[in-house]
Amino acid sequence: MTYMHKRSNLLIVFLMTTVVLTAQTGDLKLLDWQPVSQMVVKETKIVKAKFPVIDIHSHLGRLENTEKYLEEMDKAGVWKCVSLDGKSKDDFYKEHLKVSQSVSEDRFLVFFRPDMSKINEPNFGVNEAKKLEEAVKLGARGLKIWKDLGLGIKDKSGKLVTVDDPRLDPIWAKCAELGIPVEIHIADPSAFFTPLDKYNERYDELGSHPDWSFFGDEYPSKEEILEARNRVIKKHPNTIFIGAHFGALPENLKVVGEWLDTYPNFYVDIDARISELGRQPYTARRFFLKYQDRILFGTDTPCDAEAYRLYFRFLETDDEYIDPTPAHKLQGRWMIYGLYLPDEVLEKVYNKNALKIFDRFKG
Repeated sequence: MTYMHKRSNLLIVFLMTTVVLTAQTGDLKLLDWQPVSQMVVKETKIVKAKFPVIDIHSHLGRLENTEKYLEEMDKAGVWKCVSLDGKSKDDFYKEHLKVSQSVSEDRFLVFFRPDMSKINEPNFGVNEAKKLEEAVKLGARGLKIWKDLGLGIKDKSGKLVTVDDPRLDPIWAKCAELGIPVEIHIADPSAFFTPLDKYNERYDELGSHPDWSFFGDEYPSKEEILEARNRVIKKHPNTIFIGAHFGALPENLKVVGEWLDTYPNFYVDIDARISELGRQPYTARRFFLKYQDRILFGTDTPCDAEAYRLYFRFLETDDEYIDPTPAHKLQGRWMIYGLYLPDEVLEKVYNKNALKIFDRFKG
């Protein structure tokens, strides 16, 4: 090859490299990157679930939309839907129950949510337990605990209130007495407790919502929060606890299984975590088969037929490379795979396990 030919080839390589680097160093930000997959795979359309569905985890607090929620449930074959927005504060639970029951007497279930802002008041636990009992007489069928317990609520000393704070014991005990479950959401995805750097797998999600990060000295570790919750479950064996978001640890199903083995009063629901479960389909499927009596269906999304159908596709089919985003929101940049669960397992997840819990009601 002549000297001129070498120079010409080098010039072409240089120009091609320059074009590529220019394209990669343009104005496109990672947060704006929305790649379109070139995968061509089977897509199964499911209009309604194989069995009647009980959505154990939803938020229907926008009462003006209640009739719309029922329409969406009917489209997808959802039998009952639990709203976790029955707030004690300002007695909102009374209005929630009234509106839900006026639209349908038996399709909506409302869970009572204690007012944690009153934690410093004398006899807080006893007073909220009495209020819970009043709510149950009006139709409430469970208790909801949100992640501000352990991460946000502080007492008068300025310290974070832990999940196992003894002031809450009367509330847990009242749930056992009434035979109602506790839907407990504590902590958040594991990535939210790690530094927001190039190693964080949910970097773009946290970049859009920096307030979702719980990394830093002002917060306890995720492990500490989960240990406190487990102490509560152990201390109150007659109270049923449903671990929202697959027990708050779908990234480590081995540990979740150990909890289920240890605490017979502990259940988990799948709401807003099919993005985690579906990227480990072999492990998740084995888990569902083994713990089929302890898993509940939930979405964490106000009733929406298309969102429900994506959940059904995940549970019922062997479809591959499914985009889970429409079911909730962006949760990591990965696709998921269907679990194609057997009918006997599907029916338990869709309704039988929830019915078993609700049958404990002593009202």
